[in-house]
Amino acid sequence: MPIVNTGRFDINYIEEGAGEPVLLIHGLAGDHTAWLPQVAALKDRYRVIAFDNPGSGDSSLVSEPAGTEDLADATLGLMDQLGIDSAQIIGRSMGGAVAQHMALKSPERVRSMALAASFARLDPLGAQIIGNLQQLLEWRPSWAEWAPHAVYLFVSPGFFNANPELIEKITALVSGEDRDMVSYSNLATACIEHDALDRLGEIQAPTLVMGGRYDPICSMTAQNWMMEKLPNAEFTLFEESSHFFLMEEAAKAMSTIETWLAKNAA
Repeated sequence: MPIVNTGRFDINYIEEGAGEPVLLIHGLAGDHTAWLPQVAALKDRYRVIAFDNPGSGDSSLVSEPAGTEDLADATLGLMDQLGIDSAQIIGRSMGGAVAQHMALKSPERVRSMALAASFARLDPLGAQIIGNLQQLLEWRPSWAEWAPHAVYLFVSPGFFNANPELIEKITALVSGEDRDMVSYSNLATACIEHDALDRLGEIQAPTLVMGGRYDPICSMTAQNWMMEKLPNAEFTLFEESSHFFLMEEAAKAMSTIETWLAKNAA
Protein backbone atom coordinates (compact mmCIF):
# COMPACT_ATOMS: atom_id res chain seq x y z
CA MET A 1 0.00 0.00 0.00
CA PRO A 2 1.23 3.54 -0.72
CA ILE A 3 2.71 5.76 1.97
CA VAL A 4 2.96 9.55 1.73
CA ASN A 5 4.79 12.06 3.89
CA THR A 6 2.66 14.79 5.45
CA GLY A 7 5.45 16.59 7.30
CA ARG A 8 5.70 15.16 10.80
CA PHE A 9 4.19 11.78 9.88
CA ASP A 10 4.25 9.23 7.08
CA ILE A 11 0.72 8.01 6.34
CA ASN A 12 -0.20 4.61 4.95
CA TYR A 13 -3.48 4.58 3.02
CA ILE A 14 -5.74 2.72 0.62
CA GLU A 15 -7.86 4.26 -2.11
CA GLU A 16 -10.76 2.70 -4.01
CA GLY A 17 -13.27 3.99 -6.54
CA ALA A 18 -13.69 7.32 -8.31
CA GLY A 19 -15.82 10.42 -7.97
CA GLU A 20 -16.38 12.70 -5.00
CA PRO A 21 -13.82 12.01 -2.24
CA VAL A 22 -14.91 10.40 1.02
CA LEU A 23 -12.27 10.26 3.74
CA LEU A 24 -12.57 7.68 6.53
CA ILE A 25 -10.75 8.30 9.83
CA HIS A 26 -10.56 5.41 12.28
CA GLY A 27 -10.47 5.51 16.07
CA LEU A 28 -7.94 4.94 18.80
CA ALA A 29 -7.95 1.13 18.77
CA GLY A 30 -7.79 0.27 15.10
CA ASP A 31 -6.31 0.98 11.70
CA HIS A 32 -7.63 1.48 8.17
CA THR A 33 -8.94 -2.10 8.03
CA ALA A 34 -11.73 -1.07 10.43
CA TRP A 35 -13.30 0.62 7.40
CA LEU A 36 -13.06 -2.19 4.85
CA PRO A 37 -16.83 -2.94 4.83
CA GLN A 38 -17.57 0.73 4.22
CA VAL A 39 -14.90 0.99 1.52
CA ALA A 40 -16.44 -2.00 -0.28
CA ALA A 41 -19.94 -0.53 -0.02
CA LEU A 42 -19.04 2.98 -1.16
CA LYS A 43 -16.35 2.51 -3.81
CA ASP A 44 -18.79 2.21 -6.73
CA ARG A 45 -20.04 5.76 -6.13
CA TYR A 46 -17.18 7.60 -4.45
CA ARG A 47 -13.42 7.95 -4.31
CA VAL A 48 -12.93 6.36 -0.89
CA ILE A 49 -9.74 6.85 1.12
CA ALA A 50 -9.03 5.02 4.38
CA PHE A 51 -5.70 5.34 6.15
CA ASP A 52 -3.75 4.43 9.24
CA ASN A 53 -3.65 7.27 11.74
CA PRO A 54 -0.17 8.08 13.03
CA GLY A 55 0.65 5.50 15.66
CA SER A 56 -1.42 2.82 13.91
CA GLY A 57 -0.86 0.23 11.19
CA ASP A 58 2.02 1.10 8.90
CA SER A 59 2.00 4.85 9.49
CA SER A 60 4.64 6.61 11.58
CA LEU A 61 4.85 5.96 15.29
CA VAL A 62 3.74 8.64 17.74
CA SER A 63 6.78 8.44 19.99
CA GLU A 64 6.29 11.96 21.35
CA PRO A 65 3.08 13.58 22.59
CA ALA A 66 0.66 14.56 19.84
CA GLY A 67 -2.85 15.98 20.06
CA THR A 68 -5.90 15.60 17.88
CA GLU A 69 -4.94 18.89 16.20
CA ASP A 70 -1.67 17.27 15.11
CA LEU A 71 -3.61 14.35 13.66
CA ALA A 72 -5.87 16.81 11.84
CA ASP A 73 -2.79 18.46 10.32
CA ALA A 74 -1.57 15.06 9.15
CA THR A 75 -4.96 14.27 7.60
CA LEU A 76 -5.11 17.60 5.80
CA GLY A 77 -1.56 16.88 4.61
CA LEU A 78 -2.74 13.56 3.23
CA MET A 79 -5.47 15.38 1.32
CA ASP A 80 -2.80 17.72 -0.08
CA GLN A 81 -0.67 14.81 -1.23
CA LEU A 82 -3.66 13.15 -2.91
CA GLY A 83 -4.79 16.35 -4.64
CA ILE A 84 -8.07 16.52 -2.73
CA ASP A 85 -9.42 20.05 -2.28
CA SER A 86 -12.45 19.03 -0.20
CA ALA A 87 -14.13 15.82 0.93
CA GLN A 88 -16.92 14.38 2.96
CA ILE A 89 -15.36 13.18 6.20
CA ILE A 90 -16.45 10.24 8.35
CA GLY A 91 -14.68 9.83 11.67
CA ARG A 92 -15.27 7.13 14.25
CA SER A 93 -14.44 7.78 17.90
CA MET A 94 -11.06 9.57 17.94
CA GLY A 95 -11.41 10.02 14.18
CA GLY A 96 -14.41 12.26 14.78
CA ALA A 97 -12.34 14.40 17.13
CA VAL A 98 -9.76 14.74 14.34
CA ALA A 99 -12.50 15.70 11.88
CA GLN A 100 -13.65 18.51 14.19
CA HIS A 101 -10.22 20.12 14.10
CA MET A 102 -10.11 19.74 10.32
CA ALA A 103 -13.40 21.62 10.06
CA LEU A 104 -12.12 24.33 12.41
CA LYS A 105 -8.72 24.70 10.72
CA SER A 106 -9.84 24.42 7.07
CA PRO A 107 -13.63 24.71 6.81
CA GLU A 108 -13.54 24.98 3.03
CA ARG A 109 -12.09 21.46 2.83
CA VAL A 110 -14.82 19.69 4.83
CA ARG A 111 -17.95 19.36 2.69
CA SER A 112 -19.73 17.38 5.39
CA MET A 113 -18.80 15.58 8.55
CA ALA A 114 -20.19 12.38 10.09
CA LEU A 115 -19.17 11.64 13.68
CA ALA A 116 -19.64 7.99 14.60
CA ALA A 117 -19.42 7.16 18.33
CA SER A 118 -17.33 10.28 18.81
CA PHE A 119 -16.92 13.19 21.17
CA ALA A 120 -15.97 16.84 21.37
CA ARG A 121 -15.22 16.38 25.06
CA LEU A 122 -15.26 13.09 26.92
CA ASP A 123 -17.54 12.97 29.91
CA PRO A 124 -15.94 11.89 33.22
CA LEU A 125 -16.79 8.21 32.67
CA GLY A 126 -15.40 8.16 29.13
CA ALA A 127 -12.18 9.83 30.26
CA GLN A 128 -11.89 7.37 33.15
CA ILE A 129 -12.29 4.37 30.84
CA ILE A 130 -9.60 5.61 28.46
CA GLY A 131 -7.34 6.31 31.42
CA ASN A 132 -7.95 2.83 32.80
CA LEU A 133 -7.03 1.30 29.46
CA GLN A 134 -3.76 3.21 29.56
CA GLN A 135 -3.06 1.75 33.01
CA LEU A 136 -3.71 -1.75 31.68
CA LEU A 137 -0.68 -1.25 29.43
CA GLU A 138 1.51 -1.07 32.52
CA TRP A 139 0.27 -4.46 33.66
CA ARG A 140 0.07 -6.18 30.26
CA PRO A 141 2.51 -4.48 27.91
CA SER A 142 1.77 -6.90 25.08
CA TRP A 143 -1.09 -5.74 22.86
CA ALA A 144 -2.27 -9.34 22.40
CA GLU A 145 -2.57 -9.70 26.18
CA TRP A 146 -4.18 -6.31 26.66
CA ALA A 147 -6.84 -6.18 23.95
CA PRO A 148 -9.16 -9.01 25.09
CA HIS A 149 -9.69 -7.19 28.38
CA ALA A 150 -11.23 -4.21 26.57
CA VAL A 151 -13.62 -5.81 24.05
CA TYR A 152 -16.61 -5.83 26.40
CA LEU A 153 -16.40 -2.02 26.65
CA PHE A 154 -17.11 -1.60 22.95
CA VAL A 155 -20.31 -3.60 22.43
CA SER A 156 -23.67 -3.61 24.17
CA PRO A 157 -24.48 -6.27 26.78
CA GLY A 158 -27.12 -7.71 24.49
CA PHE A 159 -24.72 -8.01 21.56
CA PHE A 160 -21.98 -9.47 23.74
CA ASN A 161 -24.28 -12.12 25.23
CA ALA A 162 -26.08 -13.03 22.02
CA ASN A 163 -23.13 -13.21 19.62
CA PRO A 164 -20.33 -15.29 21.18
CA GLU A 165 -18.89 -16.27 17.79
CA LEU A 166 -18.73 -12.66 16.65
CA ILE A 167 -17.20 -11.63 19.97
CA GLU A 168 -14.51 -14.27 19.45
CA LYS A 169 -13.82 -12.86 15.99
CA ILE A 170 -13.68 -9.30 17.29
CA THR A 171 -11.33 -10.36 20.08
CA ALA A 172 -9.08 -12.24 17.66
CA LEU A 173 -9.07 -9.29 15.26
CA VAL A 174 -8.22 -6.73 17.92
CA SER A 175 -5.67 -9.00 19.61
CA GLY A 176 -3.95 -9.63 16.30
CA GLU A 177 -3.13 -5.98 15.72
CA ASP A 178 0.51 -5.05 15.97
CA ARG A 179 0.42 -1.81 17.95
CA ASP A 180 3.18 0.27 19.46
CA MET A 181 2.30 0.79 23.11
CA VAL A 182 3.95 4.21 23.42
CA SER A 183 2.00 5.43 20.40
CA TYR A 184 -1.22 4.05 21.84
CA SER A 185 -0.65 5.72 25.19
CA ASN A 186 0.14 9.07 23.55
CA LEU A 187 -3.01 8.87 21.44
CA ALA A 188 -5.10 7.88 24.45
CA THR A 189 -3.85 11.02 26.16
CA ALA A 190 -4.81 12.99 23.04
CA CYS A 191 -8.37 11.64 23.37
CA ILE A 192 -8.60 12.50 27.06
CA GLU A 193 -7.30 16.02 26.41
CA HIS A 194 -9.40 16.67 23.29
CA ASP A 195 -11.82 19.51 23.98
CA ALA A 196 -13.36 21.29 21.02
CA LEU A 197 -16.81 21.56 22.59
CA ASP A 198 -16.85 25.32 23.04
CA ARG A 199 -15.73 25.85 19.43
CA LEU A 200 -18.29 23.60 17.74
CA GLY A 201 -20.48 26.64 17.07
CA GLU A 202 -17.87 27.76 14.53
CA ILE A 203 -18.39 24.64 12.37
CA GLN A 204 -20.84 25.34 9.55
CA ALA A 205 -20.36 22.06 7.69
CA PRO A 206 -23.43 19.79 7.74
CA THR A 207 -22.75 17.29 10.51
CA LEU A 208 -24.26 13.91 11.29
CA VAL A 209 -23.83 12.77 14.88
CA MET A 210 -24.33 9.03 15.44
CA GLY A 211 -24.34 7.43 18.86
CA GLY A 212 -24.98 4.09 20.50
CA ARG A 213 -27.34 4.15 23.47
CA TYR A 214 -25.12 1.88 25.59
CA ASP A 215 -21.76 3.45 24.73
CA PRO A 216 -19.86 4.13 27.99
CA ILE A 217 -16.94 5.82 26.25
CA CYS A 218 -18.69 8.27 23.93
CA SER A 219 -21.83 8.41 26.01
CA MET A 220 -25.22 9.93 25.35
CA THR A 221 -24.05 12.82 27.51
CA ALA A 222 -21.16 13.45 25.12
CA GLN A 223 -23.51 13.14 22.12
CA ASN A 224 -25.98 15.62 23.63
CA TRP A 225 -23.19 18.09 24.33
CA MET A 226 -22.25 18.06 20.64
CA MET A 227 -25.83 18.43 19.46
CA GLU A 228 -26.32 21.45 21.74
CA LYS A 229 -23.31 23.21 20.21
CA LEU A 230 -23.25 22.24 16.52
CA PRO A 231 -25.31 24.72 14.45
CA ASN A 232 -26.03 22.44 11.49
CA ALA A 233 -26.32 18.92 12.85
CA GLU A 234 -28.59 15.87 12.73
CA PHE A 235 -28.59 12.97 15.17
CA THR A 236 -29.11 9.24 14.65
CA LEU A 237 -29.40 6.96 17.66
CA PHE A 238 -28.51 3.28 17.54
CA GLU A 239 -30.87 1.94 20.18
CA GLU A 240 -29.38 -1.55 20.57
CA SER A 241 -25.70 -0.70 20.39
CA SER A 242 -22.63 0.58 22.16
CA HIS A 243 -19.35 1.97 20.82
CA PHE A 244 -19.13 -0.48 17.90
CA PHE A 245 -22.57 0.22 16.41
CA LEU A 246 -21.01 0.13 12.95
CA MET A 247 -20.76 -3.62 13.58
CA GLU A 248 -23.61 -4.15 16.03
CA GLU A 249 -26.24 -2.57 13.77
CA ALA A 250 -24.26 -2.78 10.55
CA ALA A 251 -27.13 -2.57 8.06
CA LYS A 252 -28.69 0.49 9.71
CA ALA A 253 -25.28 2.16 10.05
CA MET A 254 -24.41 1.61 6.41
CA SER A 255 -27.80 2.84 5.21
CA THR A 256 -27.48 5.93 7.40
CA ILE A 257 -24.03 6.71 6.02
CA GLU A 258 -25.08 6.17 2.41
CA THR A 259 -28.11 8.44 2.80
CA TRP A 260 -26.00 11.11 4.47
CA LEU A 261 -23.32 11.09 1.77
CA ALA A 262 -25.90 11.24 -1.03
CA LYS A 263 -27.67 14.16 0.67
CA ASN A 264 -24.44 16.17 0.87
CA ALA A 265 -22.83 15.14 -2.42
CA ALA A 266 -21.40 17.84 -4.62
